[in-house]
Amino acid sequence: MNTLFRMLFLSASFAFVACSSITTLDLEVLTAAEINNFRAPESDILSTGQPTAEQFQVMADSGVKHVINLRTPGEDSGFDEQATVESLGMTYHNIPVSVGDGGINLSNSNSLQELLAQFESEGVVVHCATGNRVGALISLSEFEDGRSVDNSIIEGVRWGMTSERLQQVVRESLSSN
Repeated sequence: MNTLFRMLFLSASFAFVACSSITTLDLEVLTAAEINNFRAPESDILSTGQPTAEQFQVMADSGVKHVINLRTPGEDSGFDEQATVESLGMTYHNIPVSVGDGGINLSNSNSLQELLAQFESEGVVVHCATGNRVGALISLSEFEDGRSVDNSIIEGVRWGMTSERLQQVVRESLSSN
């Protein structure tokens, strides 16, 4: 009987630990915030266009813990994003990705994947101005992981790459590899 009790206790303990690491983002509230190109491609990861300061507040209140900004320093969001994000208790990370300067590359894609892996099971939002660069970097990582060009593009679209022009740029880049 003692062994059975220990096994049940250990099983319950493992279940509790496993469930306690799952982040539940309030997707209903986040959807209602009308964030540009809002996507929830994973249960704990959001992909969006540029949020406003007010939308970052909604994100923080809804369980987001980390913000990954893919915009370059020269792109004006109209407010100090890093200060806003940090004042709301979230961590801020920047991977500056410029499409025109070759920023859609494997190095930036790997940097994004490293951050996403670091924040596994925690609420994360990845954004650029429109969400297109987010999807483009995801396409590269999917291709690197062995998916076909078409399936990599489809996954990029799911993450926010709505620009047909950028889809073509990514398709050509992947096809040449």
